Amino acid sequence: MFAAATKSFVKQVGDGGRLVPVPSLSEADRYQPLSLVVKKKRCFLFPRYKFTSTPFTLKDILLGDREISAGISSYQLLNYEDESDVSLYGRRGNHIVNDVGINITGSDSIAVKASFGVVTKHEVEVSTLLNEITTRKINFDHSLIRQSRSSRKAVLCVVMESIRTTRQCSLSVHAGIRGEAMRFHFMDEQNPKGRDKAIVFPAHTTIAFSVFELFIYLDGAFDLCVTSVSKGGFEREETATFALLYRLRNILFERNRRVMDAISRSQLYLDDLFSDYYDKPLSMSDISLKEGTHIRVNLLNHNIPKGPCILCGMGNFKRETVYGCFQCSVDGQKYVRLHAVPCFDIWHKRMK
Repeated sequence: MFAAATKSFVKQVGDGGRLVPVPSLSEADRYQPLSLVVKKKRCFLFPRYKFTSTPFTLKDILLGDREISAGISSYQLLNYEDESDVSLYGRRGNHIVNDVGINITGSDSIAVKASFGVVTKHEVEVSTLLNEITTRKINFDHSLIRQSRSSRKAVLCVVMESIRTTRQCSLSVHAGIRGEAMRFHFMDEQNPKGRDKAIVFPAHTTIAFSVFELFIYLDGAFDLCVTSVSKGGFEREETATFALLYRLRNILFERNRRVMDAISRSQLYLDDLFSDYYDKPLSMSDISLKEGTHIRVNLLNHNIPKGPCILCGMGNFKRETVYGCFQCSVDGQKYVRLHAVPCFDIWHKRMK
């Protein structure tokens, strides 16, 4: 009966599907802000999830003894009084009958009255909590973490808001015929046929809650899934390996792209440089043979080892030569290495 009343409350209040009705009066105290619940999918036939309470809070599964300082704000939400007729042939009616064991002989419907009065909403300050958990780690040795990690269907969630009553509340059920006046009795002595049931529960009872899922990484760090798009769970080793390989692949692709771009630019430069030499045979004759020009020499004869040409050996492909010029100097070096043809003549044309 309590579960039926909380489901009706959530259905009428709405909140975009984020609110979850408390399933049992005996577990209502476990759905307080920062408490932990386990979310499981029933099976592929049932799209809805099942939430199971735990005796732990978020602090219990974190390393260290530091308390969580995120504040909890509260305010009045609404005044809730509900009276409704429920058909015995529906799922909700069957659930209520099985729950309270009411006598339904000669009845076709159930009248349900829920009097919650003024209810309050208590919610965690999300921004403060997000700033605090950035340096906290999950304790993988905690029993709840070990058990949840072993199940691929289990997702740990943190209760972020709860809705509570502010006074003693009552739930009443009457079995009768649809259309007759609703009547309720709070004492079984006044109901010898067992056609009425009533329960009274204390103030400050949680009737609904909402959660954020936790996504826990292999290194113990974790994220709060603050949107419905992000999903909680545990990072699996195969997932982490795949993500690492994917990043390495992207790094290699980017490096190869840069190398090919550099080679392309270098090749274009050399093509332009050499085309000037071969396209102008009259003006680009071998000036090293003319009188008064720089002399091309074999550097090996002067104990200078083979090295990259200053024109075409500075790219990714080190084009080396044994020839050079002693009349030219670069960066304090008293000679330059130049290929005999055409780099020697191109270099001195540029120097002019």
